[in-house]
Amino acid sequence: MGDDVTELKVGESSFPAIATVYQEFLDSWEDPARRQTWLELYQRGQVSFVPNVLPEQVVQLTGEETLHILRSRFGEAVNVALSAEYADPDYRAAELPTILHSPVADQPDSGWLKWTNMVGINARTVGSFWNMIKYALTLPATQDSIHMMPIWEPGVAGSIYGMSSWQLNQEFYSSELALLCPALDTIEKQLRAVVHLLHVMGKAIGMDVIPHTERFSEMVLAFPEYFEWLQREDTIIVDHSADLHLAVQKQISAFLHAYGPAMAGDEVPPSRDELFHESSDEAQRMRLLFGLPRDVEGRRARRGQLIHHLFRYGYEPVPATMAPPFRGLQVDLRPEARSVDSNEQIWREYQITQPTPMSRVFGPLARYKLYEPLDNNANWEIDFSQPRQMVWQYVCGKYAEMQRSYGFDFMRGDMAHVQMRPFGVPSKLDRYYDILGAVKQFVQQERGIRSFGYFAETFIAPRDVMGYGDEFDHLEAAEADTTLGDLQSTAVGSPEFLQRLRYYIDLATTRQCVPNFTVMTADKDDPRFDSFYLSGNAVRLFLALFQADMPSYMGIGFESRDIHDQPAANEQYTKLYIFKETDGPKATHGPYQWGKNGFLFGTITRMKLYLDAIWPTLQGRATRWLIPPSATASNAVVAWTQKDKQPDYVFMANTHPAQVAIRFGIPGLPAEWLLRCEFSTASSVLEVDRQLASNGKQHRVITLAAGEGRVYRVLEQDEQFGETVHGPEGTAA
Repeated sequence: MGDDVTELKVGESSFPAIATVYQEFLDSWEDPARRQTWLELYQRGQVSFVPNVLPEQVVQLTGEETLHILRSRFGEAVNVALSAEYADPDYRAAELPTILHSPVADQPDSGWLKWTNMVGINARTVGSFWNMIKYALTLPATQDSIHMMPIWEPGVAGSIYGMSSWQLNQEFYSSELALLCPALDTIEKQLRAVVHLLHVMGKAIGMDVIPHTERFSEMVLAFPEYFEWLQREDTIIVDHSADLHLAVQKQISAFLHAYGPAMAGDEVPPSRDELFHESSDEAQRMRLLFGLPRDVEGRRARRGQLIHHLFRYGYEPVPATMAPPFRGLQVDLRPEARSVDSNEQIWREYQITQPTPMSRVFGPLARYKLYEPLDNNANWEIDFSQPRQMVWQYVCGKYAEMQRSYGFDFMRGDMAHVQMRPFGVPSKLDRYYDILGAVKQFVQQERGIRSFGYFAETFIAPRDVMGYGDEFDHLEAAEADTTLGDLQSTAVGSPEFLQRLRYYIDLATTRQCVPNFTVMTADKDDPRFDSFYLSGNAVRLFLALFQADMPSYMGIGFESRDIHDQPAANEQYTKLYIFKETDGPKATHGPYQWGKNGFLFGTITRMKLYLDAIWPTLQGRATRWLIPPSATASNAVVAWTQKDKQPDYVFMANTHPAQVAIRFGIPGLPAEWLLRCEFSTASSVLEVDRQLASNGKQHRVITLAAGEGRVYRVLEQDEQFGETVHGPEGTAA
């Protein structure tokens, strides 16, 4: 890093916003001279992200400013990414120019996912796909992959995980981008162009693969045979037989004959068999039932009519469930489980007949019917030896089409913990073991994208809690590369945090699927979980990013998240933008409000800048633990170095949120090594701790502040009397 960067070095007597208030960051970015200096650092390639711009400011950049920044950094690649030709989702990925290739395109397999540092983005928090580019300007090279949370049209409840069709969500269309680039006049072209730009910026991009839809989605109504159905009379399920979809098909055909096609002039097939014949064209069936893809409101209204028609006969898709025993439903008789809609239709919620502690019924969702049932579904049992192959082909084909159209590099498998086989993983595996694993295999094998990875949403729960059997056996059988885990559901420094981290490290070294160091996820950025983030946030990210051989996941908004001693307004939680509710406890009114935690933002900025300086040396190197996380939670200090013969750095962290670690040794290092402090998340380091020598047994540390992460460089013999390159206060900010 050049002189321009070191001139911005932060110390106790320099730029004060790091340790003071959020407002000073806001004001500093508005200073033209400072702003230009920071932008030029990025544009000249001296840093991998734009420093010191708060997320709420960067997403307010104009389109012209954003394009100028990108063109200054990446040149002609930006224009190529935005061109009409290459933004066409039908353009063959194999024929794209090299400058638009994914940064992982040349990987021989999906193993790269086991090393990536991922950031999850819900487009609702930034407003559009295009604004993801603006936010990505704040992400360093270390955070090299982005998980795009669901991108499809949501259903009535507004949840992005309750997809109602295969159409992209029009909420995420950018009029600004369309004005800048008139050829990008559809949401599909904009998404393709945005993925191109993120690839140019060095980021791998992932999509959600969801094994369910909204309960009355277009997919459910157009393909009743791909889902499970029940018939209800008031509070009694009167029929849930295996072939009930045939009766549903009959009523859908009757609806078309009674109300006509959605588009006047289209011909309605004379019979149910012709309408739902396996060779019938999906696009034509969708057009008959719902109308044109671009007519969002028209399709929604038409779907409502069809739902009302089916409801008169008591037909409903079986709702999705979570956790054993999964099967066996009855109507929930509680008064609060009964609701009446605007059409005077009485809806009922459902419950599992013999639930376990984690059993849930997701009333708004319907899962694909992947297997035939036993005994005509008399006892809600599944025959896993009879996969419904046309359903598997449909789901795999649809997601493979999404991958091909937009260039996604990996998938996040939603609800990957679902393992519905009562005996766990079978002794013999086939291609119909798990639908999420099947999507990965389909893209890799049928589409030839060997680098396409699978990041699973599981919480590494104990045996038989979230699914049947052992969760890691299931993940390996499903060919998941990495899994989310549940480290984010613990407070830094708690016994649970240390024990869980130790367990995850052990899993990473013994199993084929690797747990993530999960910093924060959208589902945990919720008022119920504020206690996890009351302290230790800087060291949480420090631990995640400086372990170069463990993947990590950080949800958008963490970098400036406020400390909430009491629940804050709903608009301050990204979880509540998964939904789109205007009434009730999940309601939001207006856009997402970024946190104002200037101290955390400043510390993370210093961390990212220091990582920029050392990442080329650190990236991809395996970890050797010197003081591993305590399995008994008896020691809050952890320390590690690189596993190879010539380590360059020693890292240490005090995970205790309030207690200073005093007078301890770092074992396992050669006695001749001298360690020089280069970075600390704290504002200062004692002079005696700036350089560590061995006493013949350990390198002694006098103090490590509560919640502090610190980096020491291993000095070569001729470096031991030189000047410190980066003081413990950190690097540029």
